[in-house]
Amino acid sequence: MKDDSTVNERIAQQVRLLRSERGLSLDALSTQCGVSRSMLSLIERGETSPTAVVLDKLAAGLGVPLASLFDDPARKAEPVSRHADQVTWQDPHSGYLRRNVSPEGFQSPTRIVDVTFPPRTRVTYEAGPRTPAVLQQIWILEGRMQITYGSESWLLETGDCLVIPLDAPNSFHNPGDVPARYAVVLTTLSRS
Repeated sequence: MKDDSTVNERIAQQVRLLRSERGLSLDALSTQCGVSRSMLSLIERGETSPTAVVLDKLAAGLGVPLASLFDDPARKAEPVSRHADQVTWQDPHSGYLRRNVSPEGFQSPTRIVDVTFPPRTRVTYEAGPRTPAVLQQIWILEGRMQITYGSESWLLETGDCLVIPLDAPNSFHNPGDVPARYAVVLTTLSRS
């Protein structure tokens, strides 16, 4: 597991690179993603560990999957992602732990993330329509999770899998007394 400062620096480098590639000022990105200019500045300097909710807004504003914000822009793409090299990040608000499983640097439309979610914890994302569209499949590996998408809600048990687009508010809640673990498979849908 990489320490927080290393992960924060990766996020900082990736956000600066993506913002530059899109020709956006801090003010323009702030408007586009709904994150304050001062928070964006702190993120780009690696001086804060943003929450999952802030990272999700930032990813939506930049038009990338959240998982890509943890990529090392200087790393050469390799077809194998070794467990020891996979970036692990902990949400400072909820304590949930996410590990990017997919190899970095490939232009694959699919990303895999392994999540360990603490008991009695909830994270709510204010997701709206994304360009390009992103579909997520949530496969419960251990425990159970209550997933809410818009006005619909499902209690998922070990082995269950739910597919939902990332185009409406959604929330993840572990109602149990033990951590839950699940895989998220994110697929960026091609523009037609």
